[in-house]
Amino acid sequence: MIIWVTGANGFIGRHLVRVMADRGYRVHGIGHGAIGDAERHRIGLGHWLNGEIDAANLNALAEHSGLPSTIFHLAGGSSVGLSIAQPFEDFSRTVTSTARLLEWLRGAARDCRLIVASSAAVYGDGHGGAIAVDAATLPMSPYGQHKLMMEQLCRSYAVTFGIRSTVARLFSVYGPSLRKQLPWDICSRLQAGERNLVLGGTGEEVRDWTDVRDVARLLAVIGGTPQTETFQVINAGSGLGTTVARVATMLAEYWGGTVSVRYSGIVRAGDPSSLLADDATLRALPFDWTIPAEQGFADYVSWFKGQSR
Repeated sequence: MIIWVTGANGFIGRHLVRVMADRGYRVHGIGHGAIGDAERHRIGLGHWLNGEIDAANLNALAEHSGLPSTIFHLAGGSSVGLSIAQPFEDFSRTVTSTARLLEWLRGAARDCRLIVASSAAVYGDGHGGAIAVDAATLPMSPYGQHKLMMEQLCRSYAVTFGIRSTVARLFSVYGPSLRKQLPWDICSRLQAGERNLVLGGTGEEVRDWTDVRDVARLLAVIGGTPQTETFQVINAGSGLGTTVARVATMLAEYWGGTVSVRYSGIVRAGDPSSLLADDATLRALPFDWTIPAEQGFADYVSWFKGQSR
């Protein structure tokens, strides 16, 4: 089987490429950023095309690798804050790139299966407890709106043209190589010598934290499981909620030394109070989460200290 990964040079993409290569697949990628031959071989990537997701580049990749049997579509916007600062850029990265990919599949590879990384941001705020996959979608940011538009495009091409797609709504993915968001921010400040941290929000915000190594395995399992419907959506979360305050405490403890943390009470724009998955759609899969938050954040601190050296 020939596997393509869009956004293969990204945080989740690199982990997924390694998992798929270790399972014996030929994996090729398209997206942004230069990857040298040594690094490409290290992560298990065959051909890499550094460029936009458009028909010309997709045709060029097919000439090198052959037509794909499965595409993992990980390319797109990845920041709520950047989507608010540059909404059209986020739209182009997420919605336009997906439209181009779907249109290319319609003309060149209709039998290819598409697995799309979306986000729990499509749910927005106001959901108490675990969120079912059929819950109302009320995004609070351009980032969430654009992910929902991406999903709707996939549904449209599935219904109209039979392009099979599975949408995996990812929750709070973290882990080795993450260079943004709460874990990176806290560790960066601790490394800089800060010991009295003031964080935004209340600290009581709940997130479904999932380690990227588990997420990469989950995507691989989804790709290896027969799809019974032309279009389907899966909540790719663990169903276990952890508050921001608990995460900050863990990171501080694993870092070592005396650290105090308090909260400004100022909620960031586009930031829901709770995003926790109802994982019912995952229970039908041969998959179990293996990395609890305590282990995952301890590993993250170890990785951060190692890379900073």
